Amino acid sequence: MSTPAADTAAPETGEHTLPAQRVLQRLILPREASPDIVPLYIEREDARSGATGGSFGLGSASSRKKKSDETAAPRVEAQVDVSELNQRHAVTVPARTMRSFGTYFNAFPAGYWRRWTPVRKIRLVVRTSGAGQIVVNRSSARGTIQRHESRTVDNAGEQVFELPLTAFGDGGWYWFDAYAGDGDLTILGAEWTADAELARTEGSFAISMTTMNKVEYCLDNIRTLAEDPELRSMLDVMYVIDQGSDRLRDHPAQLDPLQEQMGDQLHIIEQGNIGGSGGFSRGMYEAATSGSATYVVNCDDDIVIEPESLIRLRTFADFATKPTIVGAHMFDLNNRSVLHTFGEVVDPWRIQPALASADAVLGHDLASEPLRSTPWLHRRADVDYNGWWMCLIPTETVRAIGLSLPVFIKWDDAEYGLRAKKAGYPTVSLPGAGVWHMSWTDKDDLVGWQAYFHERNRIITALLHSPYSRGGRVVKESQFMDVKHLISMQYYTEAGRLLAQHDVLAGPDALHPVIGTKLPQIREMAGEYDDAAAKKDPDLYPPIHVDKPPRKGKPFTQPHRLMLPAWTAKTLVKQLVAPTKEKAAQHPEAAIAHQDAKWWRLAAYDSALVSNAEGTQVSWYKRSPQQVRDMLADAVATHVQLHRRWPELQQEYREAAGRITSFEEWERTFAANPAPRREEDRAENDRPVSEGPSA
Repeated sequence: MSTPAADTAAPETGEHTLPAQRVLQRLILPREASPDIVPLYIEREDARSGATGGSFGLGSASSRKKKSDETAAPRVEAQVDVSELNQRHAVTVPARTMRSFGTYFNAFPAGYWRRWTPVRKIRLVVRTSGAGQIVVNRSSARGTIQRHESRTVDNAGEQVFELPLTAFGDGGWYWFDAYAGDGDLTILGAEWTADAELARTEGSFAISMTTMNKVEYCLDNIRTLAEDPELRSMLDVMYVIDQGSDRLRDHPAQLDPLQEQMGDQLHIIEQGNIGGSGGFSRGMYEAATSGSATYVVNCDDDIVIEPESLIRLRTFADFATKPTIVGAHMFDLNNRSVLHTFGEVVDPWRIQPALASADAVLGHDLASEPLRSTPWLHRRADVDYNGWWMCLIPTETVRAIGLSLPVFIKWDDAEYGLRAKKAGYPTVSLPGAGVWHMSWTDKDDLVGWQAYFHERNRIITALLHSPYSRGGRVVKESQFMDVKHLISMQYYTEAGRLLAQHDVLAGPDALHPVIGTKLPQIREMAGEYDDAAAKKDPDLYPPIHVDKPPRKGKPFTQPHRLMLPAWTAKTLVKQLVAPTKEKAAQHPEAAIAHQDAKWWRLAAYDSALVSNAEGTQVSWYKRSPQQVRDMLADAVATHVQLHRRWPELQQEYREAAGRITSFEEWERTFAANPAPRREEDRAENDRPVSEGPSA
């Protein structure tokens, strides 16, 4: 599908016609400028490299840099005034100042184009008005900065830079800086281009957006697509999979104009709540069977999109040497200059998510440590998967390897990336493509109802993909986690984990039948456990009473790892006998903030008030020796079975994987989980909506 920005005319020469160029990336500025996102687009300071020299046997440069930075306060960079940013693709540099575009959204990720596409040279075209200087810089994979070329401009025109990609094997970026002379210098636009003939295709994309009771977010994202003609020209269909009780069609005043504006490009599908894996699978299914889309983009509903990201994902996928999954990065919606993660892999020994680079930081603030001065951001991060907050998947891949595992939530995106990788479809987390999403760094989804899905789906992922005998450390670590939750008085969480282990042992064919009923079952269990009950204020509980204060008034500390086995055994024995503190059942012994609620601290109490991660509620944890005895016995039994039966289960799950992710199996699940009928749905003016699969 061709767009005005997709091609640049091939200039004629006396002897040859230069190859037609296609835009890979263009200069962008914020659609709605606000100080918290300005550093992602433009800076006003000169280049600062955070890299150090070679180590010469004295330890790695990165480790010495890290040690020197441990005590250093974050820098606060002077930012461009938002009043200067009133255009999307142009900006004026005031006289005798400079502006840098070596930023997340405007630097060119040369290392990624060098690795994953056939492009070996690019062209930078910068259009200017006024006098000044344009300086093109590049970085190495170590983060060292080098000036590549500098040109003086003294009137309106364009500067064309031919830039090789040969030296970007391990990473590195290109960018340009603009310096104004005695008068203002205006950057009228800039594009990074390459020979159009190098692209494998010029594809279109469908969008699969799953939503549940987040109507305003979802409508805002539909509006972003509806109001952007360029995106619309690349869009096949936007499938919105509505699984909530507050549905989009309950808001006709907002939805109807968008539906009219988008026409057949907006297709709302209502179905029962079968989780993110069920919602995304429905959109992937529709895109792969009903439309002509080259790609399907899985998107969360509660994101704020940088629209250019969709264009960049599609363009990179078009140029990729082979069909490739291309994902966007996630920024923190409440702290918008913070990059949540730059790329993730799955630790094969533990089957746990891990950062792709050992030097990477989770939650990196680009306002205080910009791209140019952060060495680890310059090394290419090769990933196993990309989160489905925004992730482009070729429909060819979907047809080849199937849909998501039927696991409701958790691990669906990671497992899909691992499965695709085995089938020869790599994943690239593409710098310069990003969305804003609520960060889960201030949440704890390992406690509560979500613990079931973490435990079950992680073990299933290990059965499918672990290269180690009996899953490496997975079974042993799972047993450790059971003990930690039990000595922490988190019995509801542990009940969910035990249910998960039993469900894994039940085999893969049990997954589809329970996808729409498992969550209600887990939530119903909450009424049986004190730690699952919560109130909004600690004053709603009895006052704190301490029978026996800590020894010498010292706070509880984590046991040394050498002492951990003996400490754990002693603590478990204590958990198995009746509490000796008489008033612990009537009065909590302590009030513990969530960040302090470590397992080794909670184990010291017979009861405690514990706040949740969001700081909105407080639960009263109470020690129950009987529950500890019963649950510990159950956990030991399930882990013995998991260890003993691992080879058998591994074969069973791997043989079933193709079947349970197939279009045919999911078709039956979609049909078995229609949207619940409500009283208002029976009204005469009930509009028809799609429920069953269209194919």
